[in-house]
Amino acid sequence: MTTSFERYQKRRLISSYFSVVISISLVLFLLGMLGLLVLNTKKVADHFKEQIALTVYLKDNAKEVEIEQLKKSLALADYTKSTTYVSKEEAAEAHSEEIGEDFMEFLGYNPLQNSIDVYMNADFVSSEQVDKIAEDLTSKNFVDEVVYDKPLIALLNDNVKKISFWVLIASAVFTFIAVLLINSSIRLAVYSKRFIIKTMQMVGATKGFIRRPFIWQSVKLGLIGAILALIGMAAVLYYLNNSFTELNLLGDIKMLAILFSGIFLMGIVITWISTYFATSRFLNLKTDELYY
Repeated sequence: MTTSFERYQKRRLISSYFSVVISISLVLFLLGMLGLLVLNTKKVADHFKEQIALTVYLKDNAKEVEIEQLKKSLALADYTKSTTYVSKEEAAEAHSEEIGEDFMEFLGYNPLQNSIDVYMNADFVSSEQVDKIAEDLTSKNFVDEVVYDKPLIALLNDNVKKISFWVLIASAVFTFIAVLLINSSIRLAVYSKRFIIKTMQMVGATKGFIRRPFIWQSVKLGLIGAILALIGMAAVLYYLNNSFTELNLLGDIKMLAILFSGIFLMGIVITWISTYFATSRFLNLKTDELYY
């Protein structure tokens, strides 16, 4: 009979520990993924900004030397990420494929112009800076015009600011919720042993002596939960990096190390603090109050 009861108690204890570890790991995993989102919000925004092209149309009388000089100066400019030269023949061929017929047979000539598509670094993609760049390029006598999607740039920058703001708000709220959820799991685990705590106190054990094994046990559960969360984060990060190689999610190893270390320490610190206050609460209760 005693053996059966002990087995039952052991199963309950393992089940309780398992639920605490799963709760901690899930909460830390979600918090870590939100941290990855915060770290990569700018990177994702920069990726979209760098897809916007500023197209420089060249006059038909532009000399080859002038075109080559412009291409070199653009390639060396601080604001340039990459450039693509598109001849009028290439542009005509692409346009013909797009509309499904050779428009030059109908017109009898090629009305398109030689052009250079300039893809800029994200830090320079703002309405004011692009306007200044376009103005400088237009001032060259062999440049016909500079075309870019100004409303799209303004809309993109506005949306990036809004998204960044709400991501930060969501991060703060979710961090608070994460602390509450882990705290609740730890308190439930300690609550199930409230009578043991009171019994130890009644036989003369000090509060520090009583707290110590509970805190150590919770910290071990927090460690296990944090490790599981980090494994899950690493797996998701590896998958996303392989799926979206252009974002280079593994590029900033230092920031990733700080994030992973923060999640690991959070699993320890939150469980330690939660256990400390949970045990203190039951240590300060009277015996008859333990039943409520």
